[in-house]
Amino acid sequence: MLPDPIEATDLNIYNDDTLPWSRVRTAVETGLTALETTQFLGTVGPDGRPHSAGIGACLVGENFYFTSGPSSHKSRYLAGNPACTLSFRFVDDVDVVFEGVATRTTDHGELDRVTESYRASGWPAERDGDAVTAPFSAQSAGPAPWWLYRFVPHFAVGVALTDPHGATRWKFAH
Repeated sequence: MLPDPIEATDLNIYNDDTLPWSRVRTAVETGLTALETTQFLGTVGPDGRPHSAGIGACLVGENFYFTSGPSSHKSRYLAGNPACTLSFRFVDDVDVVFEGVATRTTDHGELDRVTESYRASGWPAERDGDAVTAPFSAQSAGPAPWWLYRFVPHFAVGVALTDPHGATRWKFAH
């Protein structure tokens, strides 16, 4: 379950109500594994240029997780700067961008919990030492094994796509 924010700032310019965190939480917890949910990781390269890549995130406890090949831009950029964004479009409900930090995890218990979550959503992931493997993944991921990253949210901005509309920024304890 996503953590509760410690602060909310209304961003509405059209006198809509504040977007309730409960609506975003429900969208994330019910729609994250849906194929139609668009998901992107935003990182920054060593030259300061932005990089964006599609991902397949899962939520385990209060953290998001995603995988990345050891030699991918994602992994190389996160090694130099773990600050990043996760962006989601939950069809017909809300857009939400989380700002936070992603770090590689090699803890076997954590890897086992996350790969179990991936399997429950239909991706047959398994722990292989301190990485993740599966018979298939996105072609952009490169060959297995993949590293597992834990994303801890610090802020989020959500915009409702349907009535009742609203836009809000949340801050999380970290």
